[in-house]
Amino acid sequence: MFSELDRYKHTGHFFFTGKEDLEKVCNAPKNCSGVYLIYELKDGHIDLVYIGSSGKVRNDGTIKHDQDGLYGSIVNNRYSGKSPAKTAWKRKLKDENIDAWDVYWFDTFDGKNRDIPTMVQTVVMQIFLNLHGSLPRWNEEI
Repeated sequence: MFSELDRYKHTGHFFFTGKEDLEKVCNAPKNCSGVYLIYELKDGHIDLVYIGSSGKVRNDGTIKHDQDGLYGSIVNNRYSGKSPAKTAWKRKLKDENIDAWDVYWFDTFDGKNRDIPTMVQTVVMQIFLNLHGSLPRWNEEI
């Protein structure tokens, strides 16, 4: 994990194996903004495939959640494809013989922290880039 994310206390995580609906297993809140990391579990390996963010900070310093907050960003995002995760992830698991997705989310703009989600996403992506020489494979650019 990234130690930069340790400061956030409102956080969670879930697995998606394709045997259930993503909308039911996703435990990210609909009324929060922040960052999320998607890991692929395959053949005993764990690979970070995506670093995302949800929400924007308004000019007056308040947060504007994306539709359905972190939950909506995870479930409805189109990761390297045209279909949203809620329909594409099951197919991708089967087609690529992936065991599961392991998703972590972090509320970066709560009562204690007021960290801009895209700023936190950028910091984590920079660390990944420094370590691996590239971005996670689903992150096309930043």
